[in-house]
Parts: sequence; C-alpha cells; structure tokens
Amino acid sequence: MSRNYIDRAMASYKKPRIRDGAVRRFVFVVSLTLAGVLLLFFLVGMNSSEFFQENSLEIDISSDVIYNIESIKLPKHNYLSKMLEKKNQLPPRNTDLYPNLAKDRIVIVLYVHNRPQYLKLVIDSLSHVSGINETLLIVSHDGYFEEMNKIIEGIKFCQVKQVFAPFSPHIFPNQFPGVSPNDCKEKDDPITKNCEGTTDQYGNHRSPKIVSLKHHWWWMMNTIWDGLQETINHSGDILFIEEDHFIFPNAYKNLKVLTDLKPSKCPDCYAVNLAPSNVKSRGEGWDTLIAERMGNIGYTFNRTVWRKIHRKAKEFCYFDDYNWDITMWVTVYPSFGGPVYSMRGPRASAVHFGKCGLHQGQGEHAACVDNGEVNIETEEIDKVVNVKKEWGVHVFRNQEGYQAGFRGWGGWGDKRDHRLCLDFAKMYHLRIKKSS
Repeated sequence: MSRNYIDRAMASYKKPRIRDGAVRRFVFVVSLTLAGVLLLFFLVGMNSSEFFQENSLEIDISSDVIYNIESIKLPKHNYLSKMLEKKNQLPPRNTDLYPNLAKDRIVIVLYVHNRPQYLKLVIDSLSHVSGINETLLIVSHDGYFEEMNKIIEGIKFCQVKQVFAPFSPHIFPNQFPGVSPNDCKEKDDPITKNCEGTTDQYGNHRSPKIVSLKHHWWWMMNTIWDGLQETINHSGDILFIEEDHFIFPNAYKNLKVLTDLKPSKCPDCYAVNLAPSNVKSRGEGWDTLIAERMGNIGYTFNRTVWRKIHRKAKEFCYFDDYNWDITMWVTVYPSFGGPVYSMRGPRASAVHFGKCGLHQGQGEHAACVDNGEVNIETEEIDKVVNVKKEWGVHVFRNQEGYQAGFRGWGGWGDKRDHRLCLDFAKMYHLRIKKSS
C-alpha cells in the first residue's frame, strides 16, 4: 500500500465531525423510513395470510378435481434428490449442433433403469435412426447411476435432455420410498413385529426395487406432459421407448407417416405403435395397416390421450400390480368405455430384446442379448419407410389379454406407495383457486 494512500486515509479520518443537529435529523429520517417499510411488510403479510386462508382449496386444471392444499406430501428431499431436481431444470445439450428442431417433431422419451449393457445397444440403434436429428430426445432415469449417466452424456446425434426421478427408491436408501429401518419384510406381521407397512393381496410387503418400476413410469408421464418447459406446450405426439428396445433406422419416419394417417385411417385409435403387442412377433408382413390393443414397445400418443389417462389416476394408483403396463391394460384402458386400439405397420420398427433383470420371457430363438451383443438383423426394408398411405386397416377386435376380474400380480399393496403415486398425479396441477 502506497504512502500517499495512507496519508489521504488518515487526513480523511481527522476531518471535523458533522454537527450534532445534522446527525439527529439524519437518524430521524432513517427511523421514519424503516418504520414505513416495516408497516408495509406487515400489511402485505396480513393480506397474504388472509388470501391463503380464504383460498385453501386448489384445483386440478386438467380435470376440475379439487384438492386440499394439504393433500400433497412428497418425501422430504435429501441432498441427492435436491441435486437431481436442479439437474432436471438444465436445458437440453447439443443445441449448438442442432439449433432448429422440426415444427412437427415427435419428441422421443427413453426411460431407463440400471442396465448399461442394454442402454449402449439402444443408443447405438437410435444413432442410426433417420430423422432423429430433427427432434428432442429426453432420457428419464430411475434414480442416479453414474455409468448410465455417462452413456447418455456421450450422445452427439441429436438434442438430448436428461431428467432423474428425484423420489426414486434408489435415491432414499434409509427411508421411504426406499427401505426404512422399521419396514416390514416379506410376510411379517406388523403387529407382532411392530413394523410399518401394508401387504399386497398375497400377504407380501413392498419391495422398493419392484415398486420403483411403476413409480418411475408414472412420475415420468406426469413430468413429461405437465412438468417440463420443453414439452409442457408440445401439441404433437410423444414416443416412449425403454432401454431394452432396439429401434430400427426407419422408426421415426414410419412414425411420422402413421401419426399423420391415424385421424383418417383409424379415428378410434388412441395411439400409434412401432411394434406388435405380442413382443415375440415381428409383424404379419401384410399390405395393410394394423389396429390392435396398445403395446408397450414404442407407443406414441398425444396430450388428449394423456388427459384421459391422467383422469384415471386413482385406478392406476390403487391397482395391486407393480407393472405399469398391466395396470393400464386391466384398469385404465377398460375404464375409457370402449376398445382402446393402437395403429401400426405390418412390420415392426422396434423389437424388445430384454432378457435379464426384471423383464423376463424371451424365447431362445427371439432377439436377445448375450454377453453384451445383440442378435437383431437389420434388413434393407428396415432402413426405409415401409408403410403406405393407400393401405387399409385390419382390426384385431378379439385379442388375448387379461380377463375381467383379474386382480393383478401384487407387489403394490402398501398405502404409502398409493399416496406417493397419487401425489405424482397432482404435483404439477395445483393452482390457487381465486375467490369469486
């Protein structure tokens, strides 16, 4: 510090003090100003308090169902769930590479668990999909797994956004929705064991790993349609695929044609599918479009259909089956009042290859994963649009499925899971109801 600077500072310190009268006037003005500010805050606080007291009801803007302001009690955030909530607000990556998305784009949502060997195969197949650079890929993670995250961060073929289910059981290792220290296990009696939990219809207590599948799907649907800035105003269709779905190069272009044809060719169809509802089938190969029950591989629908699904939140959340798709087939779709058809082409543009983990049931001659290698042949017909506008529609009216009275496979009996599921349905739909 220079000597001149010190001299000036000392000279300033030794200046005569302001007269006492001036000090008193200054203090009076400051005190009066502070008093005014405090009074203003007090009045605003009273008005806000009265407003919330007089408007203690909140309204679901999509279905006109009124909820009490106390009705949502999501789990208290921990450090990781807070971090994931912040990550969910980040903008898509690769906007510098693909600055302009197509106006008529079909958004693609890939929802994943923790099977990195599968995810690599899916991402590789997506990288060869014609037209994928025109749209946004959203990846929904069931929890946070570093290897899965790194795979997604390596995507360069389109805009990509990641969202993470912040209330996944995988995020809460020592409390609900994960495993709480006082949770009942298997067939424990809550009274004799003095533990917490309600059993499913078969007498089994919840398994967080199992229930996470249904929770993730429902959280994702509510978030994609009603919670993301990138999709909340999206008026078109959204395609949903999973980490064990191999997508053919013509999938996106076929999808564009099918969604354009659906209103005229099959106005009663709710959706478009990339694959038959029978996961072992690659299609009939006929010169016709197909209408059948909605499958769970590459299904595509719009906001109107989502609104119908969302209104059936109670049916979805209370049905005792941990599978989201079976829950939809047995309770939600039948409640629409008529057959729920999905339209597709006669040849699959996506196939299910999952054989490991929770998704079992592929035959030995079907597409499968073996030591990280996929045995799926991509023929020339799978690389180009192979549905034609002049085709008619063949309707499969009487298909095999779950019979009336089927009660579900269980695994979804705990009342805490029911409440969390219902809260997911409400979390983006609460608005203060103004006084009339």
